[in-house]
Amino acid sequence: MEKTKLTFLGTGTSQGVPMIGCDCPVCRSADPRDKRLRSSVLVEYGGLTILVDCGPDFRYQMLRESVRHLDAILLTHNHKDHTGGLDDVRSFNLLEAKPVNIYCQEYVEQSLRREYSYAFAEKKYPGSPEWNVHRIGRDPFLVHSNAGEPTLVWESGFGYHHEAPSDSEILPPVEIVPIQGWHHKTKMLSVLGFRFGKIAYLTDMNQIEESEFDKLKGLDFVTLNCVKIKPHFSHFSLQEALDLFERIGAKESYITHISHLLPCHEDFAAMLPPHVHPAYDGLVLESE
Repeated sequence: MEKTKLTFLGTGTSQGVPMIGCDCPVCRSADPRDKRLRSSVLVEYGGLTILVDCGPDFRYQMLRESVRHLDAILLTHNHKDHTGGLDDVRSFNLLEAKPVNIYCQEYVEQSLRREYSYAFAEKKYPGSPEWNVHRIGRDPFLVHSNAGEPTLVWESGFGYHHEAPSDSEILPPVEIVPIQGWHHKTKMLSVLGFRFGKIAYLTDMNQIEESEFDKLKGLDFVTLNCVKIKPHFSHFSLQEALDLFERIGAKESYITHISHLLPCHEDFAAMLPPHVHPAYDGLVLESE
């Protein structure tokens, strides 16, 4: 089993914490663990560096963590708090002279084609993002090192030319296991979680397909979303999340996509069972 390191880049809900214009105790908290960017994680797995979701805070998250390399981006779904930073991938195109591989469901790709039409144009505006989009579903899939991608060569006024990659060493691909969930109990919106070795990251769900629980056995760490204690139409309530943590049976469990409707970090942590914890921005999990 590959060693896995997961860093929480953001643990907040779609509006982040503090929320614009709010004066509640959580939004006024001085605890840095209550300052939450939009939800995203960086995963180092099998020598590859993989981003899960690329929201509006992507630029700051990359700067804060001093990230200088990305092999791939996995998208859980198409909501803007999970895709709104994709234009800033241009910095990695320039830094690494490589396109960025994006893995997502077909409907997410179609959404990207509408929202970022300039990135898919046959004749691109110079400097548009350079992506390779790979469609995924419920079946395990391979993520490859970007070292094997074409080299991007910049020509002023034209944009990038794609040339053959260099002969640099290419790490073997890693297998990722997707977890099918839904962002609404009517199955209105499909969301994928992902398992990397003994760590599983699931967010923006309030239902997990029954057939998917076998994929969640034997975990060291699992993450689920919760925005408030009471039921929510598209996220797990606190009790629903706790019940699922118990069923999954990971050694340690973490809550993410946290809103200001939940208590401050210290108070929230005191409410939870010993093996369940509120995640916070910058938290690192490591599994052998």
